[in-house]
Amino acid sequence: MNVGVLALQGSVAEHLKMIQSVNKKIGAVPVRTIDDLATVDGLIIPGGESTTLRRLLDDFNLLVPIKERIAAGMPVWGTCAGLILLANRVEGELPCFSLLDVDVKRNAYGRQIDSFVTEGDFDGMYINMVFIRAPKVTRVGDGVKVLAEHNGEPVAVRQNNILATAFHPEMTRDSRVHRYFCNMIESKE
Repeated sequence: MNVGVLALQGSVAEHLKMIQSVNKKIGAVPVRTIDDLATVDGLIIPGGESTTLRRLLDDFNLLVPIKERIAAGMPVWGTCAGLILLANRVEGELPCFSLLDVDVKRNAYGRQIDSFVTEGDFDGMYINMVFIRAPKVTRVGDGVKVLAEHNGEPVAVRQNNILATAFHPEMTRDSRVHRYFCNMIESKE
């Protein structure tokens, strides 16, 4: 099994390292081209700057192929900026992939200086959650399951083959959310 990490901008190295820590038999593949995308069974869209990532997806001709693979059932996980790119609606801007039935507001948890770490339940696992200029999920569609909350608001959601977190599990030493995503891929195969 190969897990890809969109390697255009953002926390790419951290996600690759976490995937490798889950199981040495799982391939962790940086995805920069359509050929790279063809080799992966699931894809992580990392945190970074969502408007920059969107522009780079267009520049590298990856937007449509990634959207088609996700729509066809490939598991995908968006962290922070990745959540914004997957969302159906983004306050004040056009959506990118429009595949996850949530509304989001960019940088809703504050600026870089407002970053914080908290603890919470993620689908029955108590984990650390690192928030860095994080988006806020302001609406969740009927087919979307909330996996984690912070102050009563969704911060991790899943809709079929799509997982999204407003926080950064790759910034911790705990690989359980990455293992959760790998299990999503394995159950799809």
